[in-house]
Amino acid sequence: MPFTDNTLKSRFEYSVNNAMAFANYRREGATLFIDYVESPPELRGTGAAGKLMEHVMDAAQKENLTVVPICGYAAAWMEKRAK
Repeated sequence: MPFTDNTLKSRFEYSVNNAMAFANYRREGATLFIDYVESPPELRGTGAAGKLMEHVMDAAQKENLTVVPICGYAAAWMEKRAK
């Protein structure tokens, strides 16, 4: 699977062609805080970070978690999808 929840590093990961985009997170009860989203230079402009965020939101929905974006990218991504 290209998407994983690396619980040891507290981050969701998305692997594409030996490169990895990731979203660092913290869980506090039923809240998932997205602290930081990063996509390496070779994946920028490919939509990898957006696909990663879709996976994060799907995972949160399955666990009935409230997502709180700390990262500016995550916040903008979520706001754009809310409209």
